[in-house]
Amino acid sequence: MTGHFELLAILSSAVLIVWLFRRLHLPAILAYLVAGMLVGDHGLSLVQDQVDYDHFAELGIVFLLFTLGLEFSLPKLIAMRHLVLAVGSLQVGISLAFFMGIALLFGQTLASSLIIGGIIALSSTAIVIRQLSETGAMKRKSGQLSVAILLFQDVAVVPLLIIIPMFAQESDSSMVVELLIALVKGVFVVTLLMFAGKWLLPRLFNLVAQVRTDELFVLTTLLVTLVASSLTQWFGLSMALGAFLAGMMLGESQYKYQLEADIRPYRDILLGLFFVTVGMKLDIGIVYSSPLVIIGVMVSFMVVKILIIAFLAKRAGEAAKDAWAAGIMLAQMGEFGFVLIALANQVKLLPVETASILLGAGVLSMAITPYMINNARRWSLMLSNEKPIDTDHLAELPEQTELSDHVIICGFGRIGQTVSRFLKQESIKFVAIDIDPLRATKAREAGENVLFGSSRQTELLQAAHLSQAKLVVIAFGEDKQSLEVIQKVRSLSPDVPILVRTRNDDQLQALQEAGANQVVPESLEGSLMLVSQVLSLTGVPFSRIIRRVQKERKDHYSHLHGFFQGEHTDMSPDAMDRIEFANGIILTENSFANGHSIASLNLSAKRVTVVALRRNNIESEQPDEATILQAQDTLIVRGKPRRVERAERFVQKGV
Repeated sequence: MTGHFELLAILSSAVLIVWLFRRLHLPAILAYLVAGMLVGDHGLSLVQDQVDYDHFAELGIVFLLFTLGLEFSLPKLIAMRHLVLAVGSLQVGISLAFFMGIALLFGQTLASSLIIGGIIALSSTAIVIRQLSETGAMKRKSGQLSVAILLFQDVAVVPLLIIIPMFAQESDSSMVVELLIALVKGVFVVTLLMFAGKWLLPRLFNLVAQVRTDELFVLTTLLVTLVASSLTQWFGLSMALGAFLAGMMLGESQYKYQLEADIRPYRDILLGLFFVTVGMKLDIGIVYSSPLVIIGVMVSFMVVKILIIAFLAKRAGEAAKDAWAAGIMLAQMGEFGFVLIALANQVKLLPVETASILLGAGVLSMAITPYMINNARRWSLMLSNEKPIDTDHLAELPEQTELSDHVIICGFGRIGQTVSRFLKQESIKFVAIDIDPLRATKAREAGENVLFGSSRQTELLQAAHLSQAKLVVIAFGEDKQSLEVIQKVRSLSPDVPILVRTRNDDQLQALQEAGANQVVPESLEGSLMLVSQVLSLTGVPFSRIIRRVQKERKDHYSHLHGFFQGEHTDMSPDAMDRIEFANGIILTENSFANGHSIASLNLSAKRVTVVALRRNNIESEQPDEATILQAQDTLIVRGKPRRVERAERFVQKGV
């Protein structure tokens, strides 16, 4: 019963604290660490034997490195090689050497100093990438620079995972000999796994995929990950290294995204448990007794990392403001720092007091990271002595501006400006809102009615005279931001028509449900224009083309939904949740559907649409539901991947 109570205590504290931290917009990693501190020996002592949980928690790191291997993109690394090598490699090398030297000065051993240097040199890929994506800063030069540095840091984790277990081996031979032995082992294991990844694993997953059983695919994924991990552990290397190599080998396969989707639930749960066990090791007594030391360590390593990254980025030819911004965004300690702390604790290389101070400093640095990223642009301008563009006068329109029955354009990029030019030709007044200060200033100087700021701000929408507007056009094409703008506009003006531009139809229904009157998917409209040109050049009358295009728009682009996937089709979990695919189901002599009508199969209950029926090389669109199916028929259906798979299994086997 004690074990059940301990598990209940861990889960209860984790659920409660993760919920609280997410409400406060703090990373979930910090919540797990705090939950561990709460239930551990140095907190409420609700968990007595942590060793049992350590074994399960280590699997979280194994699965984390497996997904990191899946996401590791060699082409992306090559494409960004200038920044990765000129800034990323030097940042890790210089930071590691600097912090290692400081640790040696404070009396740490060579092994613990190297580990401390590696821990502090790394930044948080999870937090930084998520924050950059949410704020839209990924497209900026500073965001791209940050991604390049994080790419190399992810690679640098691997040799650290190899080196740390070596320090724990009691051997009379020198470190050079140990390194050479480890190198030989590493080369052999990498060669073995690469051979398996290229020749064995694709064939294995092809066989598994043919069975079309989700459970078997998941089990095979878990088996491959654990076998690769056990192999590297058997050679005296880190389990995580084997998982990373296995993931990297499968990263180029067609099953990459399905593998990631299948492994994600296990990874997230076990990784959460891992961070809970790391939190258990944090001695709160040390934190209470030396808060100034922890804050001092945090401030010191963050300042040093900012200076190193900014110097290297400017040396590589980047603008000063981008260099400083990247440094500010990557100043924190990363999740792999906690991984290295846990690994060092397992092999008894890091003193408890030192580990607790590093954990405390790391938790604080990660907690303030979202705030630092949000302010990185402003602070970088100050540090680079670049004067920010004066935007105070752009928050409201000139006093003499009279507006009524005008159009509000949210986003004044290329699309927004194109819309404005056609409006001007028809003498229709407009007001644009854009978050780019330079663009807003240039447009205002040219006499355009442009306001600087976010379209989600109530004050700006009111300054644009939303209550008198005849139409709101959301032109920036970012679905998440568009949803927020729609909700804000609807709260201020329930009746104004809203037209939204989106890049594709992934969020079409969500945008309409939020209050958009019209949604224009860029990719589908481009397809319609191409179709119009094709039909026109093949002799179809223009009036018929117009009718077909209008019908497609009225039917919400029904003919443009669902397509046959290819080798390079995005099969990520997000895409599979949104995009519909087309699939042809060929009925054999033994198919369950033979002799059944289309209506009796009731495929709509499985949320799959029958698009067409091909019989004797003649294809009929939207076939009569009373049609009796027979062998050699091809039923063309459309739906999300998993639903299509289930529908095909039902058509063929009746289950």
